[in-house]
Amino acid sequence: MLSWVAALLTGILSAHLAQRLWFPHFWKDALFLMRVIRYGARLEIYRRTSRVVTVVDRFVQQAQRIPEKAFLIYEGVTYTYGELEERSNRVARVFGDAVKEGDTVALLMSNEPDFLSVWFGFCKLGCAVAFLNTNIRSRSLLHCFRCCGAELLVVGADLLETLEDILPSLQEDGITVWCMTQESPRPGVHSLLDQMEEASQEPVAAERRSVRCLRSPTLYIFTSGTTGLPKAAVITHLQALKAAGGFWVYGATGSDVIYTPLPLYHSAASLVGIGGTIELGATCVLKKKFSASQFWHDCRKHNVTIFQYIGELCRYLCNQPTAENEKDHRVLMGVGNGLRQDVWREFHRRFGDIRMCEIYGSTEGNLCFMNHIGKIGAVGRSNFFYKLIFKYDLVKYDLVREEPVRDHSGFCQHVQKGETGLLLSKICSQSPFFGYAGSKQLTEKKILRDVFVTGDAYFNTGDLMAEDEDDFICFRDRVGDTFRWKGENVATTEVTEILGLVDFIQEASVYGVQVPGNEGRAGMAAVIVRPECTFDGKKLFSHVLRELPSYARPLFIRLQESLEMTSTFKQQKFALVESGFDPCSISQPLFFLDCSEKSYVPLTIYFNQELK
Repeated sequence: MLSWVAALLTGILSAHLAQRLWFPHFWKDALFLMRVIRYGARLEIYRRTSRVVTVVDRFVQQAQRIPEKAFLIYEGVTYTYGELEERSNRVARVFGDAVKEGDTVALLMSNEPDFLSVWFGFCKLGCAVAFLNTNIRSRSLLHCFRCCGAELLVVGADLLETLEDILPSLQEDGITVWCMTQESPRPGVHSLLDQMEEASQEPVAAERRSVRCLRSPTLYIFTSGTTGLPKAAVITHLQALKAAGGFWVYGATGSDVIYTPLPLYHSAASLVGIGGTIELGATCVLKKKFSASQFWHDCRKHNVTIFQYIGELCRYLCNQPTAENEKDHRVLMGVGNGLRQDVWREFHRRFGDIRMCEIYGSTEGNLCFMNHIGKIGAVGRSNFFYKLIFKYDLVKYDLVREEPVRDHSGFCQHVQKGETGLLLSKICSQSPFFGYAGSKQLTEKKILRDVFVTGDAYFNTGDLMAEDEDDFICFRDRVGDTFRWKGENVATTEVTEILGLVDFIQEASVYGVQVPGNEGRAGMAAVIVRPECTFDGKKLFSHVLRELPSYARPLFIRLQESLEMTSTFKQQKFALVESGFDPCSISQPLFFLDCSEKSYVPLTIYFNQELK
């Protein structure tokens, strides 16, 4: 008997050691996958039944269950679930006869509680809502109205003047404009606040918002780019519900306090942030605009446990002057995307061991990765079972032709483990792609067909990724942000991270510029020097010589006081690329990598020679 017990214990111990050795993340993967499957099963039940429970339905349920609980904290004022429910009912009452099910209305508002009141109010009437970017103007703004087909606009009082140029055009197109004011601010513009005060707070009939198909549009969110006009991504109820499960899948609960300093007109704040808060029955601290100097003060004041980040937000926090109480907070988790390795490590060093949960996915995309392990530098994690649910592939990409490499049969080629490739996600019933409003051509441009077999279709993410031997997914670069120099591919993200390790560099933007007489593009970096430091050409030369291969070392450096950003903190490189490195047209200091001097030396005359 004892021998059997000993054998059993030995077997269990051996299995445990084998699991720790060959499958170190097995239990974390299993727990995470179970939560994903559990949430997905709920959505599948919704899909198969005639009564779909939407994000707004969940909000109404929470308002009935916990009406007195704080839902939103904004500029020191607390708004309960019940109060926001009643206020959104007032909006629905005001427009109950003006709109009908299936109409699209546009919303141009900054972060404020009434953003949610208007959003939910129109959803309760069965309308789709188009979130307009508050930074766009004139022709681009008019384009947004026309491509989503909105016939009614609600604008925040602080943004009315942005319509000055296009208000006559809107009125000519028959678009009714309402402003969040007590009285009409100008002819042809209706006031909404006074109407809401007079309206009933009783809910409209639930049938008005009932949804029979998860794939019907509920929002239009405009994707921001560095060039061109915005595209209206179609957000269905299915996509909204998937995004709302992000916090829950990462283990958040209703007792968490979530800090959202990101703009609500983008999916990170609205779908993941507000939707996730509603799903949990938690509390959201909404910031009108991100402030690096006020961030930790806000977190301490409101006992924040989770914050949202995107792009370079964490870098801005790391660039703040060091304070004694930097680790004096209750923040346990950050959820977002775009956190570079150098910033990740510095963030942990400065502010404590906060669990940083990367989420990879575009607004319009049909694929999502989540780094639930927390490995620094990875945007997500995959495994055998994950690949059974989500069909994606990494394929070889030709940077010169700017297209996937295809074999003699015309099909794409898989990359090897660890090799960089273009990320494609299969379009199927489990992972549909709904595209953009207003133009079938824009939608078709994002689809690759006949990828591996005749007739298949894949969503082209435009991202170059790599999957390592341990199944971690790492972002390498955007297709447009990668350039070729001396026969080699240069990933701007990698070079940016390396430059960020230099002590006197606060910010860097890496791009490729054309040099007459040379093939491809030479590396150039626009750099912001820290206020307390000075540019050191010799130190930078030694650093890039040590850390980067010869083809990836920036040949030109341009000092900047600031870098132009999009509203989601993406670097605007178009103007930098266009201006190149001509000292006659650039007023900022320019430097050139001089190997004979072993330094970056001032560039005072236009460089025009073949680079060896």
